[in-house]
Amino acid sequence: ASMSKAFTARAALGLAAAGKLRLDAPAASYVPELAGWAPTVTVADLLHHTAGFVTDDPWGDRQQPMPEADFTALLQRGVPFQRRPGTAYEYSNFGYATLGRVVTNVAGRNFATESSDTIFRPLGMLSTTHEVRDVAEEDLALPWRFLDGRYQTEPTMAAGAFGAMGGVVTTAPDYAKWLALLLDDEDALSRQMRAGGGFLHQRTRPGADGRQCAAQTAIYAAGLVAARDCVLGPVLYHSGGFPGYGSHMLLLPDAGAALFAFANRTYAGPAAPLWDVAGELRRAGFLADHPTAVSKHLAEGYAVAARIWAARSIIGARPYLAMNFEMDADAAQWADTLLEMQAATGSCDTDAPIVADGQLSGRFHWSCANGAIDGQLLLAPDSEVRIQALRLRHQPAAR
Repeated sequence: ASMSKAFTARAALGLAAAGKLRLDAPAASYVPELAGWAPTVTVADLLHHTAGFVTDDPWGDRQQPMPEADFTALLQRGVPFQRRPGTAYEYSNFGYATLGRVVTNVAGRNFATESSDTIFRPLGMLSTTHEVRDVAEEDLALPWRFLDGRYQTEPTMAAGAFGAMGGVVTTAPDYAKWLALLLDDEDALSRQMRAGGGFLHQRTRPGADGRQCAAQTAIYAAGLVAARDCVLGPVLYHSGGFPGYGSHMLLLPDAGAALFAFANRTYAGPAAPLWDVAGELRRAGFLADHPTAVSKHLAEGYAVAARIWAARSIIGARPYLAMNFEMDADAAQWADTLLEMQAATGSCDTDAPIVADGQLSGRFHWSCANGAIDGQLLLAPDSEVRIQALRLRHQPAAR
């Protein structure tokens, strides 16, 4: 269902990376039918749901099999705008179908073929397709809906122009390969897909933990919703709802983990249980964030911080201090601060490792005779080791 949008987004970003299209260009540059009625809508507007089109889930889901010729006629007629393009976020299946047409025209082949050749096959997703009729009946989870107290099958919808917004048919093993790619920090397109590019908007957090979390502030990236969750930290996610199906995916990039759920009932909503599972796994320590490796620069800067503490002075460390350091607090002020702090803490173990926040910053905790020191180290953007900030805070022993 709508988790298919991420594949269309990646196909578009791949063409942009190859220099074949520009995200900031008018979409009409690639789809001439838009020129007469949507000249200001950009490719990025389609990608991030900021084109001004109205939310169209019930309508859009049923357009899946629309023939390309009929879609061309629809694009020529145009559709009314919900609001001025480029001014707000609003989810649009029509917008992603139009993005699929951008991909088709720029690639010179149908968006489904472009996705297959550039995404599915390279990843070994050999059971994944845009055409449900290519799947043997015995291999297909048939679409069901619950109506009038009983389950009824939904008709399967053939591939068409709106497949760009919701037409991918896949398997759990294939989809796991896709999520592994999205988590790969070495992949430039995956990093780009995870970056938001639209407008901030509010969403209701799925699952039981939503009772303790405020509504999420989110941004639509490229076929992915990006947000920071009070339980899980940075997350990317997307739901899919379709006649006969429902799905959800959840990425935790800092933990290098992904969860997803597929269901074959109309608009099944597996988001809440999936987020609840993620929360339980997080609390149990199974989804801990991967530590950032301590860089050579940071290790050297941390050793300087320990020497400053031992000497009760910054004077000997001056070759390693950035030009702002003594403007913010001079040597005399540092001497007074260190003397006063060490009188309160007693001896401290400065051999504790620093925990990196990145290549040039980190946090540390020194256990002391009386309490502890919590510290932060920030290096300057310099080719040499230069400390721009060193923050020390005494935590008295609990009584």
